[in-house]
Amino acid sequence: YNNKKSGKAAVRMSQIWAPLAEGQRPGIYVPGQFIYLQGTQADTFFYLVSGAARSFISSESGGERVLTVHRAGDLMGEASFFDERPRVSSAVALVRSEAISVDRERLNAVFRAHPDLALPMLQYLARTVRMVTGHVDDMSFLRADQRVARYLLSLPEEAERGRLACTHEEIGFSVGVSRVTVSRVLGDFVRRGWVETAYRGVRLKDRSALQKLADAPG
Repeated sequence: YNNKKSGKAAVRMSQIWAPLAEGQRPGIYVPGQFIYLQGTQADTFFYLVSGAARSFISSESGGERVLTVHRAGDLMGEASFFDERPRVSSAVALVRSEAISVDRERLNAVFRAHPDLALPMLQYLARTVRMVTGHVDDMSFLRADQRVARYLLSLPEEAERGRLACTHEEIGFSVGVSRVTVSRVLGDFVRRGWVETAYRGVRLKDRSALQKLADAPG
């Protein structure tokens, strides 16, 4: 029941932002193309209509820390847009993607026509803050298997039998470990009967066991 509930909630959340796209022509981004850049002024945020994009932070030494992989229906770059400060992260398309650019004039018009969007927008912003805080905690205190478990639990389930759309590379980027480590951890989860691996995805078989691991002391 909880798996179905989280999947339906993700679908509802993606549908909520549809008014942002009304009458707008999306920008087209090819794989590897930046949607926005860290350090630039955040005059707009983006509604990802289709495709997928990776959001990440770059260090001065050239290192990267992936924050999340955005899917169709997600908002991107909204936190910096609302606090009117330079962007703290970049986003790059992973596949051919379509995204609507939303500036302040457009957002104000949407809010006037759909005032019920204000609360979901605040909830989305709160989730973004929670996600960033969780990344800091993960890097400081959690083992690799706990990071992977927590990441899997955070992903929305697809309609097809509770499948999570993610690759080993995406998981590794998101939790700060190597692809080899992700493969080792997932192999252990499979042997324990907690997950089942599939092409470019994972199916959760024992959500409670993963939750117990994610919540355990590091």
